[in-house]
Amino acid sequence: MTVVDDNTTTAGKRESIFRRLYVGTGAFDVVGKRKRWYLFFGALVLVCVASMGIKGFNFGIDFEGGTQLQMPANGKNGQITEQQAKDVYAEALGRPADEAQKVGTGGSSTIQLRSETLETAEVNKLKEALFEKLGPIGSNGQPSVQAISDSAVSASWGGEISRQALIALGVFLLAVTLFLALYFDTRMAAAALISLLHDIVVTAGVYSLIGFEVTPATVVGLLTILGFSLYDTVVVFDKVRENTRGLLGLTRRTFGEAANLALNQTLMRSFNTALIAMLPILGLLVVGYILLGSGTLQDLALVQLTGTVVGVLSSVALATPLLVDLKMRDPKFRQQADRVHARRANQARKAAEREDDDFDPNDEDSLAAELRKEKAYAAAASVPARNQRAHKGRPSGKRKR
Repeated sequence: MTVVDDNTTTAGKRESIFRRLYVGTGAFDVVGKRKRWYLFFGALVLVCVASMGIKGFNFGIDFEGGTQLQMPANGKNGQITEQQAKDVYAEALGRPADEAQKVGTGGSSTIQLRSETLETAEVNKLKEALFEKLGPIGSNGQPSVQAISDSAVSASWGGEISRQALIALGVFLLAVTLFLALYFDTRMAAAALISLLHDIVVTAGVYSLIGFEVTPATVVGLLTILGFSLYDTVVVFDKVRENTRGLLGLTRRTFGEAANLALNQTLMRSFNTALIAMLPILGLLVVGYILLGSGTLQDLALVQLTGTVVGVLSSVALATPLLVDLKMRDPKFRQQADRVHARRANQARKAAEREDDDFDPNDEDSLAAELRKEKAYAAAASVPARNQRAHKGRPSGKRKR
């Protein structure tokens, strides 16, 4: 697909990328270079799928089951750190803890130790070791074993969460497909659904690659960002539908060019929406996790931040190119594109003929046309025309009787 380069101003200077984003004149040829984007997204999906298959996920205690111990972060020797708690755990049981995390701030902060399922004797031994080495201070202001609490989480509970999440995801995808098919058409629904599945795979792959812990909050956040990705895709598709209304009867643009123009016209809106959406997410991550020390807020913010970036990228560079390829499978749109190209070729040929049109004095038709032009120019300029015949008698006046 050929896109006219109108990135220059009337003064001949090249426009900045920010002005091109703001004006949305179709300067960014996303659809025309869609094969490059397909290669990029294809490679990204392959890496994510390979990581999920080889490396797997770092499931939290809610999914795998285990034992969790919690104690105040204020000890007899001052603040208790996560590393100190892990060292005591390894010394008491002879194996490392899965995770140690500090939750909360100030006097209400606590240390959480998570590990595989422990026997009752192991839990009691670990509590005694934590009390002797660290001396967590209880509500009475004195070090106490009772300040250390334990809880066991069954893996079946995490499995139930996973099952309910998959059911919710299936219902969501079905509802999305039906909505888009009725509001737009089946091709738009297919393109949006593929883009949505891409967002799920890549977001999950990022968690696998980096090793983020997967918790129930992660599942909730994943379902949340799918709605954002769908919203952005619908905004772009609505503009595509507006730009392509009655397109089959026109020969100015092909469907791909009209879709690319719609994409450029909504590009700044997509970026602004993503930026505005990420601001509260970053606030949630900074305030909720760093200041308050809440692991749940961290998990929720991480998946939303990852999904927002992936969602806006797929809405811009994947959904619309896919829609163009699906539409161009229809013979009506291919024929319309052929008419557009034929019209442009005809216009280019006529322009070339006008530029290369040299006067041939041996061609009678050309000579007659040239003489007519000269006479017209002479009459307009009020000067005698070439080869004007001399008048006999009076040049003007009434005829003698």
